[in-house]
Amino acid sequence: RLKSCIFACKQELERKAMSKILKVRNVGDYSQWVGHTDRHPLVSVIDYAEVSPVRHSLNNYSIYGIFFHDEAEIDLAYGCGKYDYKKGTVICVAPGQIGGKEDNGERVMLTGWALLFHPDLLHGTPLERTIKNYSFFDYRVNEALHMSDEEHGILTSLMCQIRDELWKRHDEFQDSIIVGYIELVLNFCQRFYNRQFITRK
Repeated sequence: RLKSCIFACKQELERKAMSKILKVRNVGDYSQWVGHTDRHPLVSVIDYAEVSPVRHSLNNYSIYGIFFHDEAEIDLAYGCGKYDYKKGTVICVAPGQIGGKEDNGERVMLTGWALLFHPDLLHGTPLERTIKNYSFFDYRVNEALHMSDEEHGILTSLMCQIRDELWKRHDEFQDSIIVGYIELVLNFCQRFYNRQFITRK
């Protein structure tokens, strides 16, 4: 009887812990949380300056995400480890990963950007086959990318270009153009990670 009581208590604690995790099944789940209106069902570009203040969230991702904040010092969970999230830090997440910070009711002012995209956006594209080659989406890469001011400017410019494309009327070319921009973002992140590795070495 005592064992079953302990088991029931453990299950309840696990249920409560899981209920505090935001399930990001699509880009709209995260956008809705921060108060952003999407222009496309499979991709979202969020300018945090336009939606702040926002509440923290510990997220279970079914999508890809690239996040960077201009002014932030937050201890974020990422897998089984933590990121010391400071100015100019980039965090990349992939489907099946958990990251963020549990909602404690606090609202924080953020500036910076988030690029979120669903795997379905890549269906039938070369990027669908090659995205696994971008090692910074791997949990085992537990070192955050710290951008230089120049690198920060490049990523910000690309975020603005993707957002501008999303505001255009949808046509048969839009998705391939957006995927092209995303691939460009990923290639620049790869270059920045490589630069950081060489600099540290």
